Amino acid sequence: IHCHLSKEFSSASSTTTVGTVTSRVTKNGDAVMEKDLLNHEDLAGGDRGMVDDIFDETYREKAGPKPPMRYVWRNIILMSLLHLGAIVGLVLIPSAKIQTLAWAVLCFMVSALGITAGSHRLWSHRSYKATLPLRIFLTIANSMAFQNDIYEWVRDHRVHHKFSETDADPHNAMRGFFFSHIGWLLVRKHPDVIEKGQKLDLSDIKADKVVMFQRRCYKPSVVLLCFTLPAVVPWYFWDESIIISFFIPAILRYTIGLNATWLVNSAAHMFGNRPYDQYINPRENPLVSLGALGEGFHNYHHTFPYDYSTSEFGWRFNLTTAFIDFMCLLGLASDRKKVSKEVILARKMRTGDGSHKSG
Repeated sequence: IHCHLSKEFSSASSTTTVGTVTSRVTKNGDAVMEKDLLNHEDLAGGDRGMVDDIFDETYREKAGPKPPMRYVWRNIILMSLLHLGAIVGLVLIPSAKIQTLAWAVLCFMVSALGITAGSHRLWSHRSYKATLPLRIFLTIANSMAFQNDIYEWVRDHRVHHKFSETDADPHNAMRGFFFSHIGWLLVRKHPDVIEKGQKLDLSDIKADKVVMFQRRCYKPSVVLLCFTLPAVVPWYFWDESIIISFFIPAILRYTIGLNATWLVNSAAHMFGNRPYDQYINPRENPLVSLGALGEGFHNYHHTFPYDYSTSEFGWRFNLTTAFIDFMCLLGLASDRKKVSKEVILARKMRTGDGSHKSG
């Protein structure tokens, strides 16, 4: 199945391509970042009408000592119990029926798409458009993923891009692997994260009735979709043990999904090459992409945050891109934003580390 994509020109396939590149150098403290200016429209990622996921070079971290970390003991306890439950799930795998394991994988894939194709590429970056049925599906999948409601996820992710690797970044990788992976959820947010998040323009998210309905009904939707449905289906339909049904498709699957997302914040900001911009921390990490359905091409993504594919390599290690293209084929998605090969090559030549060739 192919949705007739072109990286070099716009056509009836509803792919918007951007080109013509110049550059400027910006600084945040001692970090130097070179940002490309394609044109006024492309600074906002084509016709998305937003710039809140473009790095803000005017931000400066406040001088003086950092505020003390305040632990959120509820989260520490719950995350500890969750991971202990995941270990129980691992131990139970040999006793599970094959249908149960297949169901757990299906739940993982669906919930992952709720994050990757949903809260990330659609709502955070507006890198493509989705019809109402697709938005409803992605919202359901997002609740199954249980990684905060879409509104909150988008707010934190836009702040992450706009103030990447600074005090205003919710999971600032400069604070270490553990903090950027899970530690940021175990402590109170830095005051700058809260301040900058409150100043974002989230009018597009507030205008989406599907997103705001999920926000109002988030807790019951999580209980139903993240825990109850995954556990009840194996028990009811093929007489799986309720213990196995709970600890594998619900708890273990959920824990793996969380860590797959967290590795984008941690490993993909620390391990890998930087072929597009060697002056920023995010890296290309194919192993992370395998677990996160294509989200590990992070140097590319932070260089071109408005590209719906988050990569120049199409479907390679990128099931989310394949899913979006298939939705386009069905008429459920459209207007995918894609960076042209010429712009990618020019950026590589100017700021990349020379580590690999274009796709």
